[in-house]
Amino acid sequence: MDYCRRYADYLTQHKEALARLIALESGKPLWEARTEVDTCAAKVDTSIDALLNRRWTTSQELGEHRAVTRFRPLGVMFVLGPYNFPAHIPGGHFLPALLAGNTIVFKPSEYTPAVGQWIAQAWQHVGLPDGVFNVVHGGADVGQVATEDARVDGVLFTGSYRVGAELHRQLAGRPQTMLALEMGGNNPLVVYRTENIEAAAITTILSAYLSSGQRCTCARRLIVVGRSLYDKLIKRLIDLIPRLRIGLSLEDPQPFMGPLIHWRAARAMEEAQQRWEDAGAEVLVRLRADPRSPALVSPGLVQVPSTEALEDCEHFGPLLTAQWVDDFDEAIRVAGATEYGLAAGLITDDVHDFHYFLHRVRAGVINWNRQTTGASGRLPFGGVGKSGNHRPSGYFAVDYCSYPVASLEAHEMIDARRKLPGMEW
Repeated sequence: MDYCRRYADYLTQHKEALARLIALESGKPLWEARTEVDTCAAKVDTSIDALLNRRWTTSQELGEHRAVTRFRPLGVMFVLGPYNFPAHIPGGHFLPALLAGNTIVFKPSEYTPAVGQWIAQAWQHVGLPDGVFNVVHGGADVGQVATEDARVDGVLFTGSYRVGAELHRQLAGRPQTMLALEMGGNNPLVVYRTENIEAAAITTILSAYLSSGQRCTCARRLIVVGRSLYDKLIKRLIDLIPRLRIGLSLEDPQPFMGPLIHWRAARAMEEAQQRWEDAGAEVLVRLRADPRSPALVSPGLVQVPSTEALEDCEHFGPLLTAQWVDDFDEAIRVAGATEYGLAAGLITDDVHDFHYFLHRVRAGVINWNRQTTGASGRLPFGGVGKSGNHRPSGYFAVDYCSYPVASLEAHEMIDARRKLPGMEW
């Protein structure tokens, strides 16, 4: 625990240096990179608290003996980090793994290698013994080699469903290797019975466009109940979205959105918008390329007759579809028309609506009157379906970093005179 607390202190002391590195490599605005560093430091205390509350030694007296549950580390944990939160998300894996007593092999995203190297050097600076935290660099080929190494006891991954499914295939036939998959989502945001159009519009923007839409919890589908409410909300969104400042990560004044991770991601967003338009959708706010960078695009809003007519996939960028439905049950049905199940959100003035929604929507993160991108380190974080394999991270990450050992213990041996049927000596 002491090494982890030193690590948190080191992050705080060097916050600006790490934030600038995150901003330069990932493209996110400097203000957002600073919040990521703060979250990384806070994660240490949260992880310690989770360890003490979820995976600490427990005992109880059972007659003449004591029943004890202890937890042991798995061994070598291979952590694959994503590019959208290159410091925070891998920390959500390796901090609880270290606290549980494991050693780490960390492969940062090939798009943010400098952040990964900075993190590895930070552990050296705080005095962590050699060989406990190790870093390897490279692309999918490096990840494949490490995953297939029999010395690896656990693979902890955050990223796309495509890559997660490939890791699952690679580990087929190795049930002894822990696999924790945190994957993407085709997340719905439902708006129903609210008078606060302004707040609903802001919540929608934060859900869809924060981090340039490069969060797995970003809303991809806006579903509004009732044509009147839909028209009011869409009118406000059409007014507000073009006002969002986009720009490069270190620009002053700071932009709300920075570039996507690379130009291919930006082109993928333009191509998705074009496919939808060709299929009959109406572009309400056009996602456009920006001449300042090939990876920079403005946020888009597309009206579709039915989200079910679209491909069920995660478009990882600032592109939101919108549709209206006649009633709440139809909204819930449309929200659930996906094989993913990470995040879902409901905007409504009535708590009873939320409870109705909560018990009928299949997702691991379900928010009420908060953006879908809002998550707490004090809660589990994960999804179902194509969004995960029932190994939630967040506060529950410590669960997949150790295994329980059961012991029945007594200070004295069994009475030698005690006999059961068939014992005839």
